[in-house]
Amino acid sequence: MSLAAIQKTAQVHHLFVMGTDGARALLGTDSSWWAHFTQTDEYLDGDKDPVDRWSKRVITAMAAQFDARALFPSDGPPYAPFIAWALATKRFWQSPTGMMVHDRAGLMISIRGALECRDPFPAAKEHASPCDTCIGQPCVPACPVDALSNTHNYDVPACKQYLERPEGSECMTRGCRVRRACPISQDFARPDAQSAFHMQAFLG
Repeated sequence: MSLAAIQKTAQVHHLFVMGTDGARALLGTDSSWWAHFTQTDEYLDGDKDPVDRWSKRVITAMAAQFDARALFPSDGPPYAPFIAWALATKRFWQSPTGMMVHDRAGLMISIRGALECRDPFPAAKEHASPCDTCIGQPCVPACPVDALSNTHNYDVPACKQYLERPEGSECMTRGCRVRRACPISQDFARPDAQSAFHMQAFLG
């Protein structure tokens, strides 16, 4: 299977190959994805779960094109081990906040699915985490309620309670402060409208 061919097709849909773990190519949204997505039927029809529905339509079609199996983080239980697959690509690492960081997307990670192919991809090359050389690690103190840390599990209730208060309005409209603080994320910035969409979906 040609990884270059998969990448070329992914670009048509404003996706990119975030890494391969041998058997699978993980597909994530590019920084241009939001402008494309907001013109699709899934976004415009007003039905629930538009991002998941879009992802399944597009990546299932790609799987058929490349004689591969489409896999999705939303399918389950049981859920596929996407975090383990991501770490095995050697392009994702655990950041000091406990969240994964990617060499291109920083903390703005959105893995929409994977293609599991019959023929293995070349072995992933070893790379050092960008966090190792990040000066000051600005992501660490960025969360106002310490919901994200590598010393404890993600405190979802504390995060949601903060977002529902007036002082959480910036995170609701511009996105998570921790994600935005990452220097790599700043080069992979999302439009505020996209961040607000995801934050609202997170709150439910």
